[in-house]
Amino acid sequence: MKRVITSLLPLVLVAGLLAAFASPVAAEDDPPGRVARLNYIQGAVSFQPSGEKDWVEANPNRPLTTGDNLWADKDSRGEVHIGSTAIRLSSETGISFLNLDDRTVQLQLAQGTIEVHLRHLASGEAFEIDTPNLAFTLTHSGEYRVFADPNGNSTVIIVREGEGQVTGAGESYDLQSGQQYTFSGTDELSYDAVAAPDYDAFEDWCVSRDDRENRSESAQYVSRDVDGYYDLDDYGQWNDVPEYGRVWVPRAVPVGWAPYRFGHWVWIAPWGWTWVEDEPWGFAPFHYGRWAFVGGYWGWVPGPVVVRPVYAPHLVAFVGGGLGFNLSVSFGAGFAGVAWFPLGPHDVWIPGYHCSPRYVQNVNITNTRIVNVTQVTNVYNTYNINNTRNVTVNRINYTYANNSAAVTAVSKETFVNARPVGVSTVHVTPQQIQNARPEPTPLAPTRSSYVASTAKPVNAKPPIPFSQKPVVAKLNPTASVNNRASQVYTNESHPFNQQPHGGNPPSPATNNQGFRPFGQPSGANNQPAASSGKNNTPNKAEQPEVRQSPPVKFTPPVKAKDEMYDVHPPLNKQPAKQTEPKPEPKPKPHSEPHQDSHPHSDSHPHG
Repeated sequence: MKRVITSLLPLVLVAGLLAAFASPVAAEDDPPGRVARLNYIQGAVSFQPSGEKDWVEANPNRPLTTGDNLWADKDSRGEVHIGSTAIRLSSETGISFLNLDDRTVQLQLAQGTIEVHLRHLASGEAFEIDTPNLAFTLTHSGEYRVFADPNGNSTVIIVREGEGQVTGAGESYDLQSGQQYTFSGTDELSYDAVAAPDYDAFEDWCVSRDDRENRSESAQYVSRDVDGYYDLDDYGQWNDVPEYGRVWVPRAVPVGWAPYRFGHWVWIAPWGWTWVEDEPWGFAPFHYGRWAFVGGYWGWVPGPVVVRPVYAPHLVAFVGGGLGFNLSVSFGAGFAGVAWFPLGPHDVWIPGYHCSPRYVQNVNITNTRIVNVTQVTNVYNTYNINNTRNVTVNRINYTYANNSAAVTAVSKETFVNARPVGVSTVHVTPQQIQNARPEPTPLAPTRSSYVASTAKPVNAKPPIPFSQKPVVAKLNPTASVNNRASQVYTNESHPFNQQPHGGNPPSPATNNQGFRPFGQPSGANNQPAASSGKNNTPNKAEQPEVRQSPPVKFTPPVKAKDEMYDVHPPLNKQPAKQTEPKPEPKPKPHSEPHQDSHPHSDSHPHG
């Protein structure tokens, strides 16, 4: 008997607001190392951020994660990527991300048709598609088409390549390739299996999209797990640079173009401030790799070609050394705002959110070929000492920290309200950059920080809210759709409406943003240094010795090769030979799943 899912899409937004003030976390509590992205839009595709009621025009460069919803309206299509996996939406189709982390992808297909090309499924990972009457688990890489009837009574699954398992009404069924399966009913499932039909116009389009990725030149230099590598071919070229190897250079950028200057900032939990670039190619180069100014132009230097490089919300450093909420600086002459610059290939990135030392290692080592673990450890510990003990230390020597052509500055209002940066940039001189001083007030998200100021409300939205649509789930969704709470908003001049243990936000001098050094200081050496008098800066004799314990052991990432991914023309373009497929019910005592039938999303006809 089915239950109603009351565990909803997670309240990650509130958790994200508080994360910077919490104590250090274990590696298993790190933010996900991957996100989804709606990379292609044809017609009207709309987006509903987690915790929001309004639907807006979708932005193809905005990262998507648990709790976000997408809707492809009538006569529209969309393409979503989660790393190397492509999910294509047909007309009048609605999906929601019930769970998206390093080990699990769990989608709700509220109604309509999706095609999933799962190029790589590692051992221990789960990929589940939940419809109103069943849960479909993909057990191998391959190509799958799933249709959920808008009325919620049936699901049609075509397994072009691969294998899967359906769970519903207390039974489970094994699905083989080359077949079409129709499952009807809710409390009891009946099924019919026939040879897979020929490809229709929607699947022909899916094949053309796959072919584009298969033939991408950029896949020689960028992991297929870095979403957006296929966009680079049409908008730039790969050059050899002796110091960095292959570097991608964008074409036709405007005068004065610099990385992280033409786009806007949004707040996406659990990472916090996240950059969204304007250009159609602007996903991979702003969440992976590094930028370098070589030969009079900017070029993107990808990290090593590895399996599953770690996604970053941005790869910049902020003027004044701010992390998390402490980003606002005063430049003198009455101007206070936020300024940042891109990280170069030799620079270490320190996240502004709660994470473990191992996470900091991985997000750096998988995104630059030049930084090593020792560098990461040293920079991380330096930041931590500076933030937790208020000891003045030498600034990290970032490549572009004092390059006014690389630094982008805007007002606090532009930053927190997700306004376009390119038209609001304020010129700052090298002297102003050098003399910038952090402001004491935390720069927290406002109501408009979650959706770009240019995002337009739309009428193209599901006829029935996702929260009112039933769904059967084998895995427990991260949080309940029905119990979704509203987001917590604040502004740059007031404390958050909620704080851990009811307290106030820590001051910038004592807030360590949830970080800890790889090796913890011990004993008396964990005490702050004494003041030297004039400028409260300890001299060499007064600086405490910091004894570091052995660093976290680092395991090098796995190199990615094309044979690890499902990269080939479609094997089953023609209908399979007619057979009599026999899904086998598994023994009831062992197969009864944890099912939840919970309202959550729209309806949509067969695409």
